[in-house]
Amino acid sequence: MAAISPWPNNPSPNPNPNPNSTSSPPPTFLAVDPSPTPVPSSPSTSMSLQSDHLFFDSNSEEPDSLSHPSLPPIRTSLPQNPSPNPTSPDSLSFQTPTLLHISFNQDNGCFSSGTDRGFRIYNCDPFREIFRRDFDRVGGIGKVEMLYRCNILALVGGGPDPQFPANKVMIWDDHQCRCIGELSFRSEVRGIRLRRDRIIVVLEQKVFVYNFSDLKLMHQIETSANPKGLCEVSQSAGKLVLVCLGLQKGQVRVEHYISKKTKFIMAHDSSIACFALTQDGGLLATASSKGTLVRIFNTFDGTLLQEVRRGADRAEIYSLAFSTTAQWLAVSSDKGTVHVFSLKVNSSSPGNENSNPPENNAAATSTGSSLSFIKGVLPRYFNSEWSVAQFRLLEGIQYTVAFGHQKNTVVILGMDGSFYRCKYDPVKGGEMTQLEYNNFLKPEEPF
Repeated sequence: MAAISPWPNNPSPNPNPNPNSTSSPPPTFLAVDPSPTPVPSSPSTSMSLQSDHLFFDSNSEEPDSLSHPSLPPIRTSLPQNPSPNPTSPDSLSFQTPTLLHISFNQDNGCFSSGTDRGFRIYNCDPFREIFRRDFDRVGGIGKVEMLYRCNILALVGGGPDPQFPANKVMIWDDHQCRCIGELSFRSEVRGIRLRRDRIIVVLEQKVFVYNFSDLKLMHQIETSANPKGLCEVSQSAGKLVLVCLGLQKGQVRVEHYISKKTKFIMAHDSSIACFALTQDGGLLATASSKGTLVRIFNTFDGTLLQEVRRGADRAEIYSLAFSTTAQWLAVSSDKGTVHVFSLKVNSSSPGNENSNPPENNAAATSTGSSLSFIKGVLPRYFNSEWSVAQFRLLEGIQYTVAFGHQKNTVVILGMDGSFYRCKYDPVKGGEMTQLEYNNFLKPEEPF
């Protein structure tokens, strides 16, 4: 059974980053509005209890932060000139850190990186580093998950000298420069996903769903082995859809919390390697360990809507991403290529509430129809739909991809510290044009 314990009554104003420092706490990189936001009602399903324990700080020094039982609404503005390095010694600024983790926030407008000394936050368009927090001694952050552009983050320690244990999720409030809560488990945390009203924690064979306002356990799910921490959750306020691994190889489980329905989809014969969910939770893209095909499903009834082919050779799929309108799908793999596919999904399908009609796409049409007159005669390989646009990268480096806020652009993040912004032609297709490149791990130049 979960045991709830309070944090110390008189917490230090800055206990974690630098306990020996006599300076005042550094400024926060983001802001929240002081008025509380209503939290959607919790799903009324039967929940089994867990034996892991959690803590929540009910003695916050800042009355406008998470000291009350509701999450503050999010202000989406960022400071224009944040302190580039508020906590670390100057000598660390000129050393290249080791990258442990990268991930986009919920609207792909920012991304976060965990390093062997702390974490950093970047804006995508225009590209710039907007904040970093480096810890003085040990400081490895193996996972960092943003909550849109709020000052609340979820952190998990990592690297040779972790800042926090790998079996704990620390709820960090950068407005207060300290942890305001933690979730502790018996095994290593494999993944985290955040919504404004939920925290989802992924372990090797379990998924836990918590209420954000009070860290109350709402649901726990048994899964097959999940070392990558695969899990996705919708972000639309009116729809709470969660996708995780099922108990069988190649199976995914879809939880529709509003309608209280569970759907199991046998997506592949091989084990699941990667999947992605649209913002409203209506469409699901999956890839198996073979890495040749990507399938798009309707999450409401499990219908296979479309199948696209990345290539003929086996590959490890690193990431999948839907565009905002669900018209495009981007795929990155260890072959060093990012592919963009055109989706011909009916926007009025059940479970997909996207009302934006697809644009006229001559390249996509020709790609899918050039062999249609002999469909059913040639092997399935020749009938597959191929990508509209491609971008070549270095093989073997793990890349994460998302669609940019500029029209027909993708943003690519590499575990080597590379940032690419590319543009594809939705009509002609072909090779994408590189618009921008940056190395976001490059150390600062000394004065």
